[in-house]
Amino acid sequence: MTKMKTTFSLCLLLVGLHTLALRQQHPRYRNKQDDAKGTHYPGRNSQWEEASPLKNKTFVKLVFSNADFAFSFYKLVASEAMDKNIFFSPISISASFAMLALGAKAVTLTQILEGLAFNLKKTQEQEIHEGFCQLLHMLNRSDSEFQLSLGNALFIEETLKPLQKFFDDVKSFYESEVFSTDFNNSIGAESQINSYIEEKTNGKVVKLVENLDPLTAMVLINYVFFKAHWKKPFSTALTKQEDFFVDQKTSVKVDMMYRKGYYRNYFDEELSCWLVQVPYNGDVAALFVLPDEGKIKQVEDALLKRTVTKWEKSLQDRKIHLHIPKFSISGTYDVKNIVKQMGMVNLFTEQADLSGITEEPGLTVSKVIHRAMLNVHENGTEAAGATVKEITWRSGDFPRPPRVRFNRPFLLLILDKFTHTVLFIGKIVNPQKND
Repeated sequence: MTKMKTTFSLCLLLVGLHTLALRQQHPRYRNKQDDAKGTHYPGRNSQWEEASPLKNKTFVKLVFSNADFAFSFYKLVASEAMDKNIFFSPISISASFAMLALGAKAVTLTQILEGLAFNLKKTQEQEIHEGFCQLLHMLNRSDSEFQLSLGNALFIEETLKPLQKFFDDVKSFYESEVFSTDFNNSIGAESQINSYIEEKTNGKVVKLVENLDPLTAMVLINYVFFKAHWKKPFSTALTKQEDFFVDQKTSVKVDMMYRKGYYRNYFDEELSCWLVQVPYNGDVAALFVLPDEGKIKQVEDALLKRTVTKWEKSLQDRKIHLHIPKFSISGTYDVKNIVKQMGMVNLFTEQADLSGITEEPGLTVSKVIHRAMLNVHENGTEAAGATVKEITWRSGDFPRPPRVRFNRPFLLLILDKFTHTVLFIGKIVNPQKND
């Protein structure tokens, strides 16, 4: 059986209902195009998308905000997990909160959208939802060698009557499925939600939801499943056991993959780090970032949209000796604590105004869990004897190709090249540890 590279992640929001006095309802900010709700965008292979989506100004604003959110979220996670592996899907988290914003009003709505790094002076709420709708359509694609699927689902307490407008918006913008659930029977509700998650993540995530509070009113789930093959597979015959230096005192043995060939790469003198882009089949690439010893914090602090843009422009196709460890990594996060630091405070308190979801007063978010996983292996190319045509090396070639050895902590970004979206961000401190 060929080894696959599989990544998936999901974000889970548990929204708890608490009895509160009915609060005054604020009118929701709308714009003129609002009546044309449910703008559908054709799939990725249609003529509509032959041109780059980055020609669309609204879409560019969404891409920039999503990148800002991704790097801010990473820095907050990294500040709490100093010496731990990190792996999450920022687009998965953004999409779930944007969907939740459809039911939020007043200050709660502003906090969500500003927390997602949108400038509300320059971007209207409607544009945000239309942008996500377009993005999700473009990201959801699969062919024989590449699979990426993102989706949402809502489980709502059966006694609550969600507003029709919320139902319609959630379906048209986020293609979300909506299920009626009896949370009083918490074991039955857990089983319903867990089987849904298990099915959508191809059996990779089991029993994510446990000990559901019978007072839960709504569970919002966002998942992403990613499976791709390297464009240029590594040969298993060349994988050897080597040392990986976790820190100055600790080393672990890893299976180190090796390949010599042409890769887009660059050494950033300013930040003291190597960058190597390893492409998958399809329009997706992994950007491996190897800071010099003692420089990882410096590189993390510089993780910004402009840094990654500069890296992308600086990469050059050159031959290198590339050594990357095989590893499996997963991350599970209590997103609530992180987004609170990004300004989304009201959602989790009695000040929450989610009256766009249901007219019942007192809906608040009680729990947000995100889990993501990644396996990095030699290949996954199912076509036996797949050959990669590449310019062969001649022994007389100068200068000597550099050797880039990922044998100390490094960062990893998985990027969708077509939409310029950061699908996953990770930090591998110890490839032998799977949190």
